[in-house]
Order: sequence, then C-alpha cells, then structure tokens
Amino acid sequence: MATDDSAMDPKLEMETNENDNQNHKIEPSSETEKSNTDGNSKVEEKSESEDTRTGSSSEISENNIQSTSDTKPKEMVDIKVIYNKQKYDVSFDMDETVSNLKTHIQTLTSVPVAMQKVMYKGLVKDDQTLRDLKVTKGAKFMVVGSKLQDVMAVNAPDPKEIQKEEAVATAQKEALCNQKMHKKVLEKYGKPDDVAPGIKGVKEPLPTVPVSGMYNKAGGKVRLTFKLELDQLWIGTKERTDKIPMNSIKAVVSEPIEGHEAYHLMGIQLGPTEASRYWIYWVPAQYVDAIKDTVLGKWQFF
Repeated sequence: MATDDSAMDPKLEMETNENDNQNHKIEPSSETEKSNTDGNSKVEEKSESEDTRTGSSSEISENNIQSTSDTKPKEMVDIKVIYNKQKYDVSFDMDETVSNLKTHIQTLTSVPVAMQKVMYKGLVKDDQTLRDLKVTKGAKFMVVGSKLQDVMAVNAPDPKEIQKEEAVATAQKEALCNQKMHKKVLEKYGKPDDVAPGIKGVKEPLPTVPVSGMYNKAGGKVRLTFKLELDQLWIGTKERTDKIPMNSIKAVVSEPIEGHEAYHLMGIQLGPTEASRYWIYWVPAQYVDAIKDTVLGKWQFF
C-alpha cells in the first residue's frame, strides 16, 4: 500500500506544534536581555554624570578654600579713646587710617570728624595708619573737640564788643606790628633777652617744655603750656596762670614782626569777638603753625 507523505500522525503533529511554541517563547527572553542591557547603560551614564558633578563640586570647594586662605586676616589692636574725661574701649584694625578712626569716634562721642583733634604722642594726621603710628595694645588716644550743638549755642556778642571789633577791623588795614598799639609795645619793651631762638621758614612740633620768654601788651613775661590731656591752654604770667579750655578759643592770628621775621606777633581770641584777643609778642616762628593746629585743629568758625 502506498504511504501518503502529506498525512501525518496526529501525535507527531502535536509534538511538532509544542516545539514551535517553545521556540516562540525563547525569542522574548532575548528582547528582555536587550532591555536590561539598555538599562544598565543608562545607569552607567547617570553614575558618570554624578561623578562629574561631584568632581566639579570638589574643585569649587578647593578653590573656595584656597581663596579664603589667600585673604590676609585683619590685625586688630585694643586701644582706649578718651574724650571729656570719659574712656571708650575700641578694637581697631592696625591698617586703618586715623580718618577712619575719627569716623568711629564720631559714633561714640557725637563730635563731628571735622571738629576732632586726635592725639597720640602728639597731633596725628588723617592719612596715617595705626601701624604707621606704631600703636600697641592699651594705647591711649586723646580726643578734643566740640559737639555741633555746643558750638551753635554760643551767645550773640554784646553790642559794645561789636563796636570794638569794628575799630579793630579798621586798624587791620595795616600790618599788625605797625598798628599804633602794637608798635608802641614793641618799641617800649624791645626783644626779650631770654626768648627762645626763632627760625624763619621752618615748621616744628611743639617742644616738650612750655614756650616761654615772650611778653604781653603790658610787658609782662608770658609762657604757654599745652595741657592736651585736659584740653587746656595755660597762659602763665608772674602774677597768675589762666587755664583756658581749648574749645573756647575762637581763633589764633599771627604775623611776622617786620625786621625780625623769625618771630611773630600772635593774638589768641578768647571770646566771640576780635576785641577779646590776648596779644603775645616775640613768638618763635617755627612754633606758630603747631600752636594753631594744637589749639584749633584744622577748623575754626570765626
């Protein structure tokens, strides 16, 4: 009997179909592996990105640390500021200027910067730093000056004083030493034998001792003592010593004495008008600017 190849045993056909199904199920497993591979690649990329950000953060942190270490720390010094017998403890940068210190002093004392005179071993300059002055811990800075409200409270001058001032103004058309009053004093008493040597065209700081050997319009010998710690100018004669608060002195004027330019004629204004000037003769020229700066600082209102 002939065998028909197209006819298949049902059992064999079933086994063949099962094998085909098994082969079909294996293919999705291959796609899953591909998906896992793509996922792993994304994880690796994310990890590398995080590493990059971490590295950048580390570099920024290191740069910040280096920048901080390059900044020079301030060197502070503790000082005492004394004004009107009151002491203030101040911590200040050694490289700051006296001008900046004055600004800080204004907040403490209410004395405007323009009205302050600051002294540390003498009158200090605005552009000097504390390091320039060789300031050490506990150093004392003396401050003199008037509060604005105190200056504005000056009483109006008396009418009689105004008349005297007008007379003085008329006389000032000529040199001081040629005015009748001063010329008479200079001719009568002449140059004192014990006056300190005068130096023309030279500026020197105040000496450590009183400036003496001069005389007033009455011919009485005069000495000037500068009590910086008290903010006072002492005008001493044989009979008495007047202790004048420096902040009450309104002006200081001076002119060289003709024929003796190494000496000045000086007027210290003790009241609100020029009629209140106290005249001193034969002041050594090298001390004139130092006297004005010490008494008035760099400001005056009249």
